[in-house]
Amino acid sequence: MIVAVAGGKGGVGKSTVALNLARELDAVVVDGDLSTTDCPRGTGPALHDVLAGRVDPLDALETFWNVTLLPAGKTLQGARAADLRALASVVEQLDRVAGPVVVDCPVGLARDVGTEIASADVVVLVTNAGEPALENAERTRELAVRLGTPVGAVVLNETDCATDECVHSNVETRFNAPVTCIPHRNAIHRAQDDWVPVRDACPDDDAAERFQELAECLRDCRSQVEG
Repeated sequence: MIVAVAGGKGGVGKSTVALNLARELDAVVVDGDLSTTDCPRGTGPALHDVLAGRVDPLDALETFWNVTLLPAGKTLQGARAADLRALASVVEQLDRVAGPVVVDCPVGLARDVGTEIASADVVVLVTNAGEPALENAERTRELAVRLGTPVGAVVLNETDCATDECVHSNVETRFNAPVTCIPHRNAIHRAQDDWVPVRDACPDDDAAERFQELAECLRDCRSQVEG
């Protein structure tokens, strides 16, 4: 299974969702943001080198805590040399050999995002309850629909009880997809700063359960598509 985690607007917690979803799926995270990454940069070859045909994807994988990462790279020069047309074959190889893949997409609707969504089996949209973020997520959904990649779930990030009650059903209807609400937790931010999944940093926190529910939702979505 190849999952693209996208959202349109920056600062909504895309990388946090990608990390924790990968932990629950026992998946490889591919940092698809070739210019402004929020993921660890790694110490060896990276996606830049893989897309330029210099390195095999499996040789660029690194492990951070309990998550395997294919870092994006360190330089803009490397990003310019990368051939995005190779991305689909890269993630397919990882999915076939290393297990499920979670692609952390860049913000906005640039060509990179479309390529990464088109290379995925399913999209997870990440947003918060603010209308600008929801509008950006909706535009990303429209792009996914045009590319033929189903939206498997919407993550409503940084929520509280009042938001859950007032917004959850409206967002589910608006996007025609199941919604997972991730509560605001300082512990999540502290764990993310160290690139540690919530499952490992705070295993008793209900946020870990929410990410587990999201993973199960995507497995169900994949089964339905394949069926």
